[in-house]
Amino acid sequence: MAEDEDFRALRVAAAERIAEDIFRFDLVDPEGAELPSFTAGAHLRVRVPNGLTRRYSLCSDPAEGARYSIAVKRDAGGQGGSVSLCDGVKAGDLLPVAAPRNDFPLVGSPVGRVFIAGGIGITPIMSMIHQLQAEGRPPWKLYYLTRSAAQTAFLDELRAPALKGKVVIHHDGGDPAQALDLWPVLEQAKGRHLHCCGPRGLMQAVKDMTGHWPVSAVHFEDFGTGGGQKRPDDAPFALRLARSGARINVPAGASILQALRGAGIDVAHSCESGTCGSCRTGLLGGAVDHRDLVLMDHEKGSQIMICVSRAAAGTDELALDL
Repeated sequence: MAEDEDFRALRVAAAERIAEDIFRFDLVDPEGAELPSFTAGAHLRVRVPNGLTRRYSLCSDPAEGARYSIAVKRDAGGQGGSVSLCDGVKAGDLLPVAAPRNDFPLVGSPVGRVFIAGGIGITPIMSMIHQLQAEGRPPWKLYYLTRSAAQTAFLDELRAPALKGKVVIHHDGGDPAQALDLWPVLEQAKGRHLHCCGPRGLMQAVKDMTGHWPVSAVHFEDFGTGGGQKRPDDAPFALRLARSGARINVPAGASILQALRGAGIDVAHSCESGTCGSCRTGLLGGAVDHRDLVLMDHEKGSQIMICVSRAAAGTDELALDL
């Protein structure tokens, strides 16, 4: 199916600033029809006015059938997608949107859930909170880390009496010395599941502190700050596919996954940010610059997440079990 056929135009019912440089957009069907259902943690692909396609997590209640809500941080230093959306879209406009997809679901049946959000990473967790509050189980707690109250989205909602004792909001003023110590929260897994979304540094720190947790109990979501972003020192390299004998070049500006797909090779993938584990591939040779948040240290010599990781500096070829 062509990409354009995946999108439908939704009406922007409301567009408002909800925190410093953070804007909320409510989207509805132009004819008032129900929208396709979604599950907590899902995201939308949105085509913004400048033509770029971006993914934004749904922050609304999955039980609401007539409205999708996304919250977007205007990043003046980004690639222009958020600026185009925040500056160029107003209430009444039509916005092309693809059906919801979920790479960050509330899986498993834990005794409790812990949420850690940094900045705009609160968005998918808001939909999870809506669902858990409606279901009344299991017990959960949110640790929401921002620089200041002015930069904290959904502040009033999270301070509601119904959430008393379930939400910890911490402002560090941008000073690492004032960061919240998460080790007491993560020291013991206790049969819980952890869901984390936020800046790459926060998620890496959380990963480092949860190495003793069951792998199936730790979940990350990473939009915009993913390990797959191009870096100035990225260099081209080659892939050798052991099963077929094919050799494929990977340019500096493309991921291994993109190079494989460009060569007509279909491989499993989902998040394209190194957080879901769908594209885990056997590594047979070559040094890797691992940029994912999935692999444990003992796995990095034999596996690679092809959506984000690359050949290490000075390595001209990687051999993959493909």
